[in-house]
Amino acid sequence: MKFLDEAKIYIRSGDGGKGCMSFRREKFIPLGGPDGGNGGRGGSVIIECVSGLNTLIDFRYQQHFKAKKGEHGMGSNCTGQSAEDLVIQLPVGTQVFAEDKETLIADLTRPGQRIVIAEGGKGGLGNACFKTSTHQSPRITTPGGEGEEAWLWLRLKLMSDAGLLGLPNAGKSTFLAASSRAKPKIADYPFTTLAPQLGVVYVDNQEFVLADIPGLIEGASEGVGLGLKFLGHVERAGILLHLVDGTQEDVAGAYKTIRKELKKYSAELAAKPELVALNKCDALTEEEIKEKSAALKKACKTKVWHMSGVSGEGVPEILREMMKTISVERAKAVEQQFPTQSRFTDAP
Repeated sequence: MKFLDEAKIYIRSGDGGKGCMSFRREKFIPLGGPDGGNGGRGGSVIIECVSGLNTLIDFRYQQHFKAKKGEHGMGSNCTGQSAEDLVIQLPVGTQVFAEDKETLIADLTRPGQRIVIAEGGKGGLGNACFKTSTHQSPRITTPGGEGEEAWLWLRLKLMSDAGLLGLPNAGKSTFLAASSRAKPKIADYPFTTLAPQLGVVYVDNQEFVLADIPGLIEGASEGVGLGLKFLGHVERAGILLHLVDGTQEDVAGAYKTIRKELKKYSAELAAKPELVALNKCDALTEEEIKEKSAALKKACKTKVWHMSGVSGEGVPEILREMMKTISVERAKAVEQQFPTQSRFTDAP
């Protein structure tokens, strides 16, 4: 299935049905009162967050979504049938923006979340509603309310616990394949990965979701390369793993290039917890590892992990360290969702 993370759609809710003007006419009741029924409600447009979807490709082939109109009212005080709501299913992590691409309307973060994005028009009133003691034969009805319409932008940000960062050909896809059952394309040329990849990583009877995005280059925050298009997919990650290719000459410069682009793109993203790893150590001598690790540590001012996605060296240790941070982030999320729960933990 082809990956698509942005789409533009048109939505319109249904108009309400018209109210009916009718008078009761039977054999022995020639001058019956008004009995016009009300119109039915138009269908609303609802967006629903569902699991099992990870792309917006379906919206490339269908951009227009229109709910049905409500039925008109009928005689004998019969109300028109309301139209069914139109439900649009979206992947977890989808954000819905107005046509200006800046006004956030909805952020779908959990399966089952439903939001009415356009209300259906109310049904019109039949003439029976206007009968009074002084106005026995009203000839007044109201039309149904008009539905709402809008152009919307859908933007998918993958829900992952951890994200991979690095220059092109830093070994991110190899690491993803080594740590999960994902099977990304792996080759020895830059930009092998053209779309984000997700993999489920199992560590000591625990699991987390790891996201791999196309490699970043200088100017990515301004749209150079593929960086700007896919950086949003690691915005929700609890921790970032920054891989630096140990076979290149300037490892410190490679690290600084990525950090510079992160800060330009989003201060919040740049502030996320980060692990720095010198990759492809299987192709380096002990002296080279020591020298480049020192240069990288001076640039990042934190511990530098040594690993090789090909041989698996150092991978389990890094995954366990990532799992520790992810567990802390998950606990914080639960605390924010249920802030009062901790008050009762010590109750007898």
